[in-house]
Amino acid sequence: MKRISILGATGSIGQSTIDLVARAPEDFKVVALTGGRNVKRLAADCIALGAEVAVTAHDDLLPDLRAALEGTGIEAAAGVQALIEAARRPADWVMSAIVGAAGLAPGLAVLEEGTTLALANKESLVTAGPLLLETARRTGARILPVDSEHSAIFQALVGEDKTAVSRVIITASGGAFRDWPLDRLAKATVAEASSHPNWDMGQRITIDSASMFNKALEMIEAREFFDFAPDQIEVLIHPQSVVHALVGFCDGGLMAHVGPPDMRHAIGYALNWPARRALPVATLDLAAVGRLEFHTPDLMRYPALRLAREVMTRRGVSGAIFNAAKERALDHFIAGHIVFTDMQSVVEEVLDALCDAPEARNAGLTLDVVARMDHLARMRADQVVSARKT
Repeated sequence: MKRISILGATGSIGQSTIDLVARAPEDFKVVALTGGRNVKRLAADCIALGAEVAVTAHDDLLPDLRAALEGTGIEAAAGVQALIEAARRPADWVMSAIVGAAGLAPGLAVLEEGTTLALANKESLVTAGPLLLETARRTGARILPVDSEHSAIFQALVGEDKTAVSRVIITASGGAFRDWPLDRLAKATVAEASSHPNWDMGQRITIDSASMFNKALEMIEAREFFDFAPDQIEVLIHPQSVVHALVGFCDGGLMAHVGPPDMRHAIGYALNWPARRALPVATLDLAAVGRLEFHTPDLMRYPALRLAREVMTRRGVSGAIFNAAKERALDHFIAGHIVFTDMQSVVEEVLDALCDAPEARNAGLTLDVVARMDHLARMRADQVVSARKT
């Protein structure tokens, strides 16, 4: 029986993971589930799965969590340190599905214990890829990618000589605004940006899909995880969202991973790796799909992709700066402080201001340094937005 924990259990990835685990209770023992403010959902899942401990990231919600678990024997805890302690509990496999930079420290804690980390938190590799990979090498831990694109690349490389890879192509749906006129984007509302044509995801990642910031993060993630050169990484708009990635080889051949737009495939592959097991996902009917379209992304519509290439070239702490600025720009868009098209210019201004600063150029890559640059980038993003409002 595999002992597992799910960090970020109440989000969309966490809930999909729970769905798969609940279907095979004889195969899994749940150690810890962690979540955010939805303590009712967190407690219910802990009770249903027989978890040992439940952790909410918010200290003020600990009384509510304890009340929801009263009489169950399940331990309740709260706060950032409790999240890290939950990540360190003995387990065979841990899902890292906490959204944003907050997932870095718990994910790193998992690797420090030598435990297999199923990584759905792309920000971890973007902000501190070399730190995570070096920790995994040192402890013997394994990182399994859960993003659908990176899982697709990972699967396409099974049995292949990585030195024979000439390029990788990450596909993107194009998000909610792929067919909008450019001059209309500045008027896009939060509600419009929160509606995805193909995937059922949380609000923040759905808006990131519309701006293509999620794809920018995935480009950087591919650079770090697979050690591809920036010029080997390509992005194509693929409206059908059934080809998740392609790997091109030196002989001109392309290996594509094709499947329905259901995150349970990538989750299930990581959960059962190295075996493959039947999953409750739809069988893809290619005849019903009819056609597969691919288009070169317009960098005027999606400037985040250009910024990602700058970050892949700079490396170092630039990923932490990029991600933090992106997260704060998104906060400000959701709050109505800036328009949709302002997000990329806020991020670009923060990158220009901080990447060449002495403290960025001379910084090594440690958890403390990443946290410091994350803080500075968020402050600078707030200042940029404030200056625009005055």
